[in-house]
Amino acid sequence: MASAPTPELPRFALDLKVCVLANRWGTRRAVGAAFGIVSRLGDGMFWYALMLALALADGRRGVSAAAHMAATGLVALLLYRVLKRWTRRPRPFHACPGVVAHVAPLDEFSFPSGHTLQAVGFTIVALAWYPALAPLLLGFTSLVAMSRVVLGLHYPSDVLAAIGLGSVLGGVSLRLAGLI
Repeated sequence: MASAPTPELPRFALDLKVCVLANRWGTRRAVGAAFGIVSRLGDGMFWYALMLALALADGRRGVSAAAHMAATGLVALLLYRVLKRWTRRPRPFHACPGVVAHVAPLDEFSFPSGHTLQAVGFTIVALAWYPALAPLLLGFTSLVAMSRVVLGLHYPSDVLAAIGLGSVLGGVSLRLAGLI
């Protein structure tokens, strides 16, 4: 007699299915390596280099843009740390059979994706100052968001929530700075 299948909660079934499929894609050596690099750049190196480049290349305006990005990034850091401690959602590689972490996580919990929240917030602020950077920053931010799921560190819902939070944070930051 076959055992009954374990019922899945319908609202989480798609989240889990996409997570598993994306993570399997990451088992391809080139895919995993590429997204691992993107993820590490998204740890901060890319954003700090961008802030430095803006400050060096555009004088006082560049310094103002970099400071605005840094302030937004600090708020994003505090926000996602509080949310992670509050929600305590296990990472997919801990909770889902078949999902593996292709890189080591920077912290214990999954919700929201801090990398994505930071990337979206930084991108919104940087594009308000330098719209010509859109192809580079939108492309990189998209890759950072994708990397989090492909590498087994986040569920798609963690990334989508971070996109929403980062968008709100970036918008509020622009409003407070008088840029919108």
